Amino acid sequence: MSLVVTGEAVAIDLRPARLGSRMIAGLVDVVIQLFVFYSVLVFTLIAVNPQDEALVVAIVIAVYVGTMLGYPVVFETFLRGRTAGKMLMKLRVVRDDGGPVRFRHAFTRGLVGAVAERPGFLLGLPAVVAMFLSRRSKRLGDLFAGTVVIHEGVPAMAGIVPTVPAPLAGWVTQLDLGGLDDELAGAARGFLGRLHELSPEAQQRLGDDLVARVRAAVTPPPPAGTPGWAYLSAVLAERTRRSYRRLRVVSRARYGPGEIPGVPIEYYPRHLLTPEVLAPPPPVYVGPLVPPGGYLYPGGYPVPGGYPTPSGPVPPGGSYR
Repeated sequence: MSLVVTGEAVAIDLRPARLGSRMIAGLVDVVIQLFVFYSVLVFTLIAVNPQDEALVVAIVIAVYVGTMLGYPVVFETFLRGRTAGKMLMKLRVVRDDGGPVRFRHAFTRGLVGAVAERPGFLLGLPAVVAMFLSRRSKRLGDLFAGTVVIHEGVPAMAGIVPTVPAPLAGWVTQLDLGGLDDELAGAARGFLGRLHELSPEAQQRLGDDLVARVRAAVTPPPPAGTPGWAYLSAVLAERTRRSYRRLRVVSRARYGPGEIPGVPIEYYPRHLLTPEVLAPPPPVYVGPLVPPGGYLYPGGYPVPGGYPTPSGPVPPGGSYR
């Protein structure tokens, strides 16, 4: 797995496609490209009927570039990062931040592939070597374009999606989150995501440390008796909710329908930061009064003040308030 943290400190699970699946997808694409290449070449030579050897060479080069470069660029641009081979293997090209690729990404990948990775005796060897050396199995085209090939149909979020326990629904609307940076938020999210894998001692030790660090960065403090997991979950849920609300409104104003994940609001032009964008966030989502993931761990934090401590799976639930 490969985790990417967006501008909202949301850890996205980008499962990189490895050499085997990419080779199969590549072979399918190469077969299609060769068929198109020879078909177009024969048709062009018959239609033009060149008498000059230099013209024949020029036609071959033009058809080769048009096929080997045009095929992936057109497919990946209009099919959002997929070619015929990638669709067969359920792969997709995305940006490094998890967002959809655009023409410039597809063109860079295709150009590097056609010029540096496939020609002559190389037969894709540079791409294979680059994938072995890259932690995320990137070929040269991905390195230049800032993209990665991932498997589709895998969980989009790593671990859990924090919610706001009901007793904290009113408190989270008053939070000042300016001191909570991406690194600390990512650490808290990672802790909640693997909470059920930790021993009670590790839960207590790591949880107390994270709660203390977050409380030093976030005001006001939580109500008395708030469990550590509930406090961290509420803070992360509120931070993500505020960030995504601003992101959706601003990105739609600039690019139309859809979202642009991973783009912090400070990178948008000032003229797009209208009062509507900076308005108070929408109503808080109130999740179930259980630790994230649907399980209450044994031996966890003390939970006075009405927080129950059962164990085992708890059915999901929640409401808007």
